[in-house]
Amino acid sequence: PIGFIVFWISSLAECERLPFDLPEAEEELVAGYQTEYSGIKFALFYVGSYLNLLISSLFVTILYLGGWKSSIPFVENFIQNISINYGINESFIVLKPVLDIFTTLSKSYLFLFISILTRRTLPRVRIDQLLDLGWKFLLPIALGNLLLTASFQ
Repeated sequence: PIGFIVFWISSLAECERLPFDLPEAEEELVAGYQTEYSGIKFALFYVGSYLNLLISSLFVTILYLGGWKSSIPFVENFIQNISINYGINESFIVLKPVLDIFTTLSKSYLFLFISILTRRTLPRVRIDQLLDLGWKFLLPIALGNLLLTASFQ
């Protein structure tokens, strides 16, 4: 859980989402892509931003939330029991990858929703607060987590 929280905060900062959107704070900018571009060029910046957020949510899903494995414990046993008892294993061979993709995307969309929800709930931080958070708080916690995990292995 410690690595998950550190990775989530770091991915929000890397995606430049609130509260870490220091380079693109719309209210403070007079120049930049908010005023220089319009139409499709402006839309491509925002599509790139949300695509970056989607990719980071897929990373979080695969690394920390189990990826394509179902979070509901009886789903795997249910599929195995149906295929063994009724002999319809061929249809579940096709259905299993679809179910795995749906599970991965639903977990990543949950993380995407939480990331978008933080946009309206957390205040913006200054650059010195972001640097203090990264260097004085997250890095020692991540290194301590690494040492703790390595000592148990």
